[in-house]
Amino acid sequence: MGARHPLPYAFAKAHTLLLEDDGNQLVLWAPETVPFAALSEVIRLYDVDALEREAAATLTNRIAAAYAGGESSAATVIGEVESAVDLSRMMQEIPAVEDLLEAANDAPIIRMLNALLTQAAKDGASDIHIEPYERSSSVRFRVDGTLREVVQPNKALHAAMISRLKIMAELDIAEKRLPQDGRISLRIGGRAVDVRVSTLPSAHGERAVLRLLDKGESKFTLEGLGMDGEVLNKFDKLIQQPHGIVLVTGPTGSGKTTTLYASLGRVDTSTTNVLTVEDPVEYELAGIGQTQVNPKIDLTFAKALRAILRQDPDVIMIGEIRDFETAQIAIQASLTGHLVLATLHTNDAPSAVTRLTDMGVEPFLLSSSLLGVLAQRLVRKLCPVCKKPDGRGRYHPVGCAACGQSGYKGRTGVYELMVADDKVRSMIHSRAAESQLFVAAEQGGLRSMREDGERLIAEGVTSPEEVMRVTRE
Repeated sequence: MGARHPLPYAFAKAHTLLLEDDGNQLVLWAPETVPFAALSEVIRLYDVDALEREAAATLTNRIAAAYAGGESSAATVIGEVESAVDLSRMMQEIPAVEDLLEAANDAPIIRMLNALLTQAAKDGASDIHIEPYERSSSVRFRVDGTLREVVQPNKALHAAMISRLKIMAELDIAEKRLPQDGRISLRIGGRAVDVRVSTLPSAHGERAVLRLLDKGESKFTLEGLGMDGEVLNKFDKLIQQPHGIVLVTGPTGSGKTTTLYASLGRVDTSTTNVLTVEDPVEYELAGIGQTQVNPKIDLTFAKALRAILRQDPDVIMIGEIRDFETAQIAIQASLTGHLVLATLHTNDAPSAVTRLTDMGVEPFLLSSSLLGVLAQRLVRKLCPVCKKPDGRGRYHPVGCAACGQSGYKGRTGVYELMVADDKVRSMIHSRAAESQLFVAAEQGGLRSMREDGERLIAEGVTSPEEVMRVTRE
């Protein structure tokens, strides 16, 4: 029998107590600081077989882990709610709780959403999709970049789930015809999680997408991003330059912002002024001034950037260059003694140059300011439990319980770094074609993302199919 925890979570957390069934006996875990006399009532009530002692800090983590999974999974809770719920009363109001795991016995719809959010955080999901169809509703999690269905709640529960989400995100529950955006700050098993909520009307009701941002995961390092040693050294030199512009490119969800955050982690914030303008601020970074754009009050990237330049910055990070005005200010800033780090939506490193010149940036300004361009994609890592060799030293996905039958668990990056050396600068200045720029960059040491992926295939980190999927043209 696995672990069980009949103590209410709020009580277990407050007193740092964990009841665990190891299959033979019921064990009560408690810190040395709690006297036996105080535990005797719990031992009597639950017919405890043994008392074990453990450090309070270790026990706190074990309690959070124990209550975050198991029988409180979303599918189990939703099944219970569908069989027992009184649809006319399910939206009753209850006081908000500080931690979702303390809300096990709350109103049914609230229990359902709490279970979904808790399971999503446990599974490492980045997004939750709640979608209405003609006869059913669907809940899907995006894990490691791919969507998978978790549960199909009864269609009758869908509107109530959306209404409860709107209440949590402080949106207008009466407005069902227009899209709305909001946010929820939660604690799940002691972890601070920021949830961005977006609702959108559709043919069969409102659909909601929730983006989960774990506030505890702010320890970004370039070494932890899976860069090849040579690429890491070259990129590190670029971001240590006193001025110029470094671009990170790729499609949505390719890890660009994470790379920029990891880059900022290399900067000594005690001696330099680091400012960012983002949409939205995804993670809060210590010692760095972060500004969020707000279209509702006309605070655009360009306006925020102009204001930041009056704040005596040394390093500026721009969440995304979307238009000529932002690009122009970024280039000017990089030419006037600032190091500028920014993202751009392009398919590879050389096409970033074309994108900026298409926006209206003069090639002679770009050739003077550009330090380098890093293009990237995220590939899924093979599940270490079930990956299977094919006889040629390559591994392929299989699927097991550990990876949710997907064959993959976790992600890492493949990279393509174009350093703006003299030859590349000269070609940018003379408006050379992308293909010519790529050849010049290759002569300067650029390796394509597909070539970088071969390294991960050879190491058994990912599969050939996965590298082909993310690098196909």
